[in-house]
Amino acid sequence: MLRFSLQMDLIARGRSLGRNGVGKTTLLKSLMGLVPIRSGTIHCNGQDLSRATPFDRARAGIGYVPQGREIFARLSVEDNLRMGLAYKSAREPIPEELFDLFPVLRQMLGRRGGDLSGGQQQQLAIARALVAKPRLLILDEPTEGIQPSIIKDIGRVIRMLADRGDIAILLVEQYYDFAQELANDYLVMERGQFIARGLGSQMQANGVREMVAI
Repeated sequence: MLRFSLQMDLIARGRSLGRNGVGKTTLLKSLMGLVPIRSGTIHCNGQDLSRATPFDRARAGIGYVPQGREIFARLSVEDNLRMGLAYKSAREPIPEELFDLFPVLRQMLGRRGGDLSGGQQQQLAIARALVAKPRLLILDEPTEGIQPSIIKDIGRVIRMLADRGDIAILLVEQYYDFAQELANDYLVMERGQFIARGLGSQMQANGVREMVAI
């Protein structure tokens, strides 16, 4: 059974860790409405989203960055960002703060998304999710296949957003050091179940690295 109740005022930075195939991505897709749940409920700030469409979940304030980025390769960077504003007015501007978070995107607004490097595409995918100012940002393995310098940039952005206090972040990650550095709380998954949870500051003491080792 899947029961996932999100209390935005209590979550600053949550981390879910686990080996490949344990159900992390399926969990995130269920939260976003891309995979239907068989039982249980999903609540966000008191609103029942269990049967809501992905479109309605985006309206409710959930931003989702899928594994593999899934940007629109033939669209420009600007048009990719505007896709995140699809349910708002056509005159809605792209928030200027996105270019403060990811300066490279300002320089590449006219370039096609498919022409960007993998790290730049990941920054674009995160910015696309942030453009509508979500209250919850879901990130599925944002460090996968990304060069170390970009991983540091992404970590800096996550920390900055979480410290700001107006957005909750749920991140699925296999890169242990990245998760440990940022996590307020952690969850470890195995075969679709949570087998351990605790404070991010206790990850080392609780042997989390060994739990998620491949």
